[in-house]
Amino acid sequence: MTVHASLRHDSALKHVTGQAIYIDDMPEPPGTLHAALVLSPIASGRLRRIDLSKAAAAPGVVATFTAADIPGHNNIAGPGKDEPLFAHDRVEFIGQAVALVVAGTLDQARAAAELAQLDIEPGEEILDIETALARKAYVQAPSTILRGDPDAAMKSAPHRLSAAFSVGGQEHFYLEGQIAFALPGEDGDLVVHSSTQHPTEVQHVCAEILGCAFNRVTIVVRRLGGGFGGKESNASAIAGAAALAAARTGRPVKLRLPREIDMIATGKRHGFQYRYEVGFDGEGRVLALDAVLAADAGWSLDMTPGVIARALTHVDNAYWLPHVRAVGYACRTNLQSNTAFRGFGGPQGVLVMEDALDRIARHLGRDPWDIRVLNFYRDGQDETPYGQKVDENHLARCWAEVKQGGALERRRAEIDAFNRTSPILKRGLGVFPLKFGISFNLPHLNQAGALVHVYTDGSIRLNHGGTEMGQGLFIKVVQVVAEVFKVDIDRIRPSATSTAEVPNTSPTAASTGSDLNGWAAWEAANTIKQRMIAFASEHFASAADDIEFADGTVRIAKPGSNQVMSFGELARLCYQGRVSLSSTGFYKTPKVHWDGAAMRGRPFFYFSFGAAAAEVAVDTLTGENRVLRADLVQDCGASLNPSIDLGQIEGAFVQGQGWLTCEELWWDKHGRLRTVGPSTYKIPGSRDAPPIFNVKLLDNAPSREATIFRSKAVGEPPLLLATAVWTALRNAIEAVGDHKTAVRLDAPATPERVLAAIARLRN
Repeated sequence: MTVHASLRHDSALKHVTGQAIYIDDMPEPPGTLHAALVLSPIASGRLRRIDLSKAAAAPGVVATFTAADIPGHNNIAGPGKDEPLFAHDRVEFIGQAVALVVAGTLDQARAAAELAQLDIEPGEEILDIETALARKAYVQAPSTILRGDPDAAMKSAPHRLSAAFSVGGQEHFYLEGQIAFALPGEDGDLVVHSSTQHPTEVQHVCAEILGCAFNRVTIVVRRLGGGFGGKESNASAIAGAAALAAARTGRPVKLRLPREIDMIATGKRHGFQYRYEVGFDGEGRVLALDAVLAADAGWSLDMTPGVIARALTHVDNAYWLPHVRAVGYACRTNLQSNTAFRGFGGPQGVLVMEDALDRIARHLGRDPWDIRVLNFYRDGQDETPYGQKVDENHLARCWAEVKQGGALERRRAEIDAFNRTSPILKRGLGVFPLKFGISFNLPHLNQAGALVHVYTDGSIRLNHGGTEMGQGLFIKVVQVVAEVFKVDIDRIRPSATSTAEVPNTSPTAASTGSDLNGWAAWEAANTIKQRMIAFASEHFASAADDIEFADGTVRIAKPGSNQVMSFGELARLCYQGRVSLSSTGFYKTPKVHWDGAAMRGRPFFYFSFGAAAAEVAVDTLTGENRVLRADLVQDCGASLNPSIDLGQIEGAFVQGQGWLTCEELWWDKHGRLRTVGPSTYKIPGSRDAPPIFNVKLLDNAPSREATIFRSKAVGEPPLLLATAVWTALRNAIEAVGDHKTAVRLDAPATPERVLAAIARLRN
């Protein structure tokens, strides 16, 4: 079979040899201009005047643009939202785009942008979650998930605990920064090459800015150099600015953000603050949870509603909560508008119960691993707080495989023995079980289209609405089509994602890329296949059931003889018989529904499960720490491509490890981001990955739901497995106090925070 096979990424060789073409590698037509943004130096204030006279007079400058030059709508966020392309009356954060300078070269544009003069009357700013909560400054009304009577259950619970902690945001740090290349055509048409996860949104934003119909703008995406959610909505502003300049000058315009400007101007993962109270019995069973999750939305709405919703729908993680109230606050601050990031609120949501269960275990003097198992969801019996039944529950299996494969009992005894004789270095062993919902929070986004052409030589062209950002989506969808036609994958050519070929696409996000686009491509390919079978049945006077596609051939069984021809030969015959060899395909995810006001429904088609164990070492004198080993088991159903999925799991885990340990965003007292590059913002490197790194796909676990070839999503869920590193660090710190006291460990758990936690424990 072509599916379920470990085939290499379709661009793997091009990636490692440098032949893969990204937007900045594209040949530039004569007359191409380059653009640079003018950014606000003030976090909050009234924009009184923009003086671009010096910038306009600088060498090489062709044009400058402000909000006044936008012929359509100065909005990059869609109906009902007010997020301007260029600030027009107020500035809301340091790094907000105010104007655009276009010149003959990139250096000329960037130098001229520095000459812009802005007259801004400073206003009062909010720079942290605490201040926003105190002032009730929100970008949307608070959201609540409620089940049962948490107040009564909490009051009657034999034991109660309360706690507070926080987790920071995270920079996407994609290899390819934000970039767009706009090329004007005739009659006002425009082609924009955009590094985006959401071509249709970019199309709509460009058209809205230009005041034209959507059909005049075509967005093309061959590949992205990483996205991680940072190019789901943020890419629209970059493309919109380039489109404006190209349309007004009539010349090709490229806008590429340098790393520092990219980090200053674009949104991050939402940082969260938590307060909760948990009630439980003497065995450690959770009876009630009352939690507050406050997210730093930044200055505007952006993707915050979905992030809050997913955080609230993952506050239960793997555990049955009979009575629960979880309230999500979307705090408005004068910082970058935070946006989608791999996991989309799920990673922030699951931390609540992991913190609570560790505290319960310490309070009762019980094993924190046993407390987790005691509270696991039961397969098919329990419902989530929002009313979805937890079916096809692989929690116990994943947990057992990690425990056995990682030899956790033996290693825990060894670690305890080590800690008793080591006053300075402490080791810790942490675990984490995972339940993660797969589907978009907004039901209408759970749809996809595809376009398949079969040519008369038997070669196949495939286009779909998903974008390839290194995650292996294209090869997986190629495998699906190859499986339908039973041909070699070399016969199929995936083409650049284009709004001119497949319209009205959903973003490649929420781990749904293969689920949605794989099914759409299957529908398109199968439509053509059925036409070919019907033609062959009539042409050869054979029953449809006697026509078999296999190994690049088509076999027609007839009484007394069998005829075999190549797939291409049948394609030629079909063409001569006037049979259409082109088809669109469409798929919409079944069963999903969601009431955003009541926070009830079935937001997820299915759940993905997993488990992880991590071992760490901590220097109690400096707070420095290392991950020594990680053992992961991830439920991918019947994986479409095990090698691709293994790579995704490894990368997601290390990215999650970075978020929880070393990736610290820091703003000064004026709201200026100071961590604006790899010299000040530390992403994990090769030496940070666990030297012992065991990753396993859960065996014999095909999805019971009708997913594409019974596979499951892999993009986001494994990132959450890095929570085991956070619990391991807490375990190592608690060893300083002989595991008698639970500790507060805010994330990222930098050496400073680890050292502070140790100091609090000793005091």
